[in-house]
Amino acid sequence: MSEPKRLHPIAAVVNALRQLKELIIPFLVFVVFGSRGTNWDLFYFYGSIGAVVLIFVYGVLTWYRFTYRIEQGELRIEYGLIIRKKRYIPFDRIQSLDLSEGILQRLFGLVKVKVETAGSGGMGLQDGEAVLTAITKQEAKEIHDYLISIKKRAVPEDENQEQETRDDILYKMSATELLMLATTSGGVGVVISAVLAFVFQFEEFIPYEQIFDGVEHFVQSGVVFVSVVVFAGFLLAWVIALFGTMLKYANFTVRKVDNDLVITRGLLEKRQFTIPLNRIQAIRISENLIRQPLGYASAYVESAGGSALDQESSRVIILPIVKKKKIPGLLEPHLTDYHFRVDLIPAPSRAYVRYLFKGWLFVLPIIIAAIWFLRPWGYGTLVLLAVSALWSFLNYKDTGWSLDHGMLTFRYRSIVKNTVYMRKNKVQSFSVKESFFQRNKKLATVEAIVKSGHGGAGGKVIDVEKKDAESIYHWYSHETAE
Repeated sequence: MSEPKRLHPIAAVVNALRQLKELIIPFLVFVVFGSRGTNWDLFYFYGSIGAVVLIFVYGVLTWYRFTYRIEQGELRIEYGLIIRKKRYIPFDRIQSLDLSEGILQRLFGLVKVKVETAGSGGMGLQDGEAVLTAITKQEAKEIHDYLISIKKRAVPEDENQEQETRDDILYKMSATELLMLATTSGGVGVVISAVLAFVFQFEEFIPYEQIFDGVEHFVQSGVVFVSVVVFAGFLLAWVIALFGTMLKYANFTVRKVDNDLVITRGLLEKRQFTIPLNRIQAIRISENLIRQPLGYASAYVESAGGSALDQESSRVIILPIVKKKKIPGLLEPHLTDYHFRVDLIPAPSRAYVRYLFKGWLFVLPIIIAAIWFLRPWGYGTLVLLAVSALWSFLNYKDTGWSLDHGMLTFRYRSIVKNTVYMRKNKVQSFSVKESFFQRNKKLATVEAIVKSGHGGAGGKVIDVEKKDAESIYHWYSHETAE
């Protein structure tokens, strides 16, 4: 592959569609709502056609000017319309190749290849160190095989002969788990929010006052009928989210191939992620409000890969939904540096008062405003005090930490209950903070950060014993000094 090669011509279409996607809101405003019965209608019509043509011409030129080749142990890419740019990526720096098949790629038997290197995480080509938008599966295999051969050369010959390639299935999602994942996801809120955000982009053009007047008349026609319509709307949003999640996570499989985790998923768009084990910075177990009572959880790995534009490559889900009690048995045999059976030390009982106070501090202004402006119905908002107290108790109850097997574990709750497992040598920074009120109660807040994509991730536990916070800090700083 030493001769320069171009991507498949369908890459020109993909480039054009990407540009159209980024300009969809202003384009719709210009095209759909630009015509208002004036002499400018013809301008809007020809302008919209010209814009589409220019975008597709740009896609073709971008495709034509993009070439790649393998030469002298490097992946060499040249691109740029006016200024010619060159990027040479040594194969010994490449950590992984992520493959995906969108609808257009699948129609022509192609794949998209994203290259992740040891130093990626910034603003590279598109969303990775390098992206080959549309190449044949055979070409992708040749690049993969060349990468494997380079990695094997780096291993001493004795070890290379003794160690055979191992491919173990760590986890394969069942149809029951896929259905459970889809029905307990938060996709409904995402769908409704996306529709509302899209609609309110055009508030200057849509006669909302007339619509609201019509809705008011509609409501007067019958509460039961209106309730049925609202329920039907939420049911439709739930069905859309359900099918979207099922299409995204169908055929979800996690394999351990030598020292990599390989994740494949998707029905319409097939994707494959490769995560080198040495890039895993932390393991996160998440339980949302629906799954926690049912005993289900999700597991993520915080990876040093990814970029500012592609956070999905930095926090990768490896167990979308599984019984929480099964997680240690699934992960510990393959991720031997991590231990998930740890005894967490909870926050002291005197910390609950602070959790309760902070919760009430948030709802009291709402209650006061409701009572003042909506009397006497505003008194009903006093129930928020009880709801806040319950939520504060959950936050307090789910707080904990542990030092075990050279590993720091934090558990805390925002909306979702999170348990984060961090190896000592992966923690980038650790801090202990005390407010004036914490100091009086001999409490402190501890926070640990690991590298994740373009920024950091980790966890924060509020109101632990001050002496415990100091012991964690001593443990971390002593290890760092060695």
